[in-house]
Amino acid sequence: MVGNGLQGTLLGVRGEIEGFSTFQMSFVMSGYFVGFLGGSRLAPSLIRRVGHVRVFAALASLISAVMILYPVLTHPVAWCIGRVIIGFCFSGVYVTAESWLNNAADNENRGKALSAYMIVMMVGIVSAQGLLLVGDPSGYEQFVIASILISISFTPTLLSTSPTPAFETTHPMPLWDLFHISPLGCVGMFLLGGVFANMFGMSSVYASRVGLELVEISTFIATFYIGALVLQYPLGWISDRMDRRMLIMTVSAVGEAGALVGTLFGSHYLILIGAAFLIGGMANPLYSLLIAYTNDYLDHDDMAAASGGLIFINGLGAIAGPLITGWLMRDAVAGPAGFFLLIALLLIILVVYGAYRMTQRASIPVEDTGLMAPVMATGTAVAVEFAQEIAIEADLEAQEADNQEGHNAV
Repeated sequence: MVGNGLQGTLLGVRGEIEGFSTFQMSFVMSGYFVGFLGGSRLAPSLIRRVGHVRVFAALASLISAVMILYPVLTHPVAWCIGRVIIGFCFSGVYVTAESWLNNAADNENRGKALSAYMIVMMVGIVSAQGLLLVGDPSGYEQFVIASILISISFTPTLLSTSPTPAFETTHPMPLWDLFHISPLGCVGMFLLGGVFANMFGMSSVYASRVGLELVEISTFIATFYIGALVLQYPLGWISDRMDRRMLIMTVSAVGEAGALVGTLFGSHYLILIGAAFLIGGMANPLYSLLIAYTNDYLDHDDMAAASGGLIFINGLGAIAGPLITGWLMRDAVAGPAGFFLLIALLLIILVVYGAYRMTQRASIPVEDTGLMAPVMATGTAVAVEFAQEIAIEADLEAQEADNQEGHNAV
């Protein structure tokens, strides 16, 4: 995650140095999500054919090689191809790690294992921003550092004596069936894909365009993820105690307000940091909220299939997000402020659509909803299934406790 976080930020800074246009960089950044979506579909078959260890080592070595090639092939087309490859490979790496972790965990430590995994991912991305200050982004040293970090990540897996588990995945639910079950979940995940793609891909492009110093760029990008880390669990706790649709609309409105503040007052650095904290702190819990809201209308047996469909929809939004942002950030349109403008627009649409859906279907009583399982938007369907297993187990335990309490009362 340190290597991945570094390369994403570094490309945005280096693209500005190389004189790439914002629109060219939007295609470069979108390439990651094209590859990620493809990898999430193909990685499971690779794992079934050759096993977890070989897939992890092969994909990580390919990532390491592409990192080295970035400063050698400084052309938007070459970078776009590289980002597609890296997105594909990271998707496979995540699937490998998440499935292995889920298999190794049991009912006693599954929740702790997922929490530790999420914290490691966030800390890795945040830590990566500090490495932006090591070396000159116009040279090759930082690309080498990212490549070395990825190469080192092979070691624990290749030397592990743990047996590799059998691998199985659930086929995604047909998208039309999923939309019929939860229109808000589907629309929300598509819109949120654009928000995440901006945060993960275009934030460094924006920061470079407005002339921030390296230390300011690294702090700005890290703040998105710090907000997510700080607010994920408090909002998850609230989610289990109130109408989820109202919370989805409220969280979206707060994130929208942060984006509008960034649009209007982006020239003030401290305000910019506050906007990043609000957007990151609201967007990541929204991902888990939308999945939990959709699950409220599903049987336990259908949740895994639905999560695959939701993540696919989210991936489509992520591909489109940077491309629209690149167009908005052109000087002839909105300039750099287009970065925040798109985030605000997407979240406004989510608020309005959420209000519309409240007129179409009554809310499920809070006591009849399942628990929300926090999950990172950078994870794959395997991580979401992992989280859902934890939520389902907790829900069943709570039902059993209630039944036992009722039996004792009788």
